[in-house]
Amino acid sequence: MTTLTLRGFQIMKGRLGPERQRALVADLREVARAAPFFSPVTPWGKPMRVRMTSAGRFGWVTDRRGYRYEPRHPEGMDWPPIPDSVLRIWHEATGLDREPDCCLVNFYGEGARMGLHQDKDEADFGWPVVSVSLGDDGLFRIGNTTRGGKTESVWLQSGDVVVMGGEARLTYHGLDRIRFGSSALLPEGGRINLTLRVVT
Repeated sequence: MTTLTLRGFQIMKGRLGPERQRALVADLREVARAAPFFSPVTPWGKPMRVRMTSAGRFGWVTDRRGYRYEPRHPEGMDWPPIPDSVLRIWHEATGLDREPDCCLVNFYGEGARMGLHQDKDEADFGWPVVSVSLGDDGLFRIGNTTRGGKTESVWLQSGDVVVMGGEARLTYHGLDRIRFGSSALLPEGGRINLTLRVVT
């Protein structure tokens, strides 16, 4: 495993081996059974290109009412607990006793992407955000704390873990594209990205 630091982002390449990746996918299938993936829209009514669900005390949602955390899935059920396998990654990556309130699960199919954005719906930006990549490679773009300016990009592979804290916590970032079919982890292809956040 190697750790790269890019604009304050700690990128742990190959942090999770194949066995842990497969176990995570199995646990996430259980999450999706309890809280099915849904197709979100932005506050402006534009469909997002990813499908999402969550686990934990809160789930992140977006619709015409805005970006926010909610204690229940849009279909009305509670979010399932964050799997122990996911919490273990959080503790290993951060060294914190405090557990995350939300594990957002984004699925990127062929052609999906995520524009540059900040994670800023949380109450306290002192806590890091931890990101986990599973499945197909994704081209991760890192910008600045304000819109515009030069950006840098790095390919994230299955098993990579990224910690966004300190100077990187409010830095704009996004995913330009995936290399569909580059990983055999998900039988039908695609990329899963987990982001672990302290909400309250």
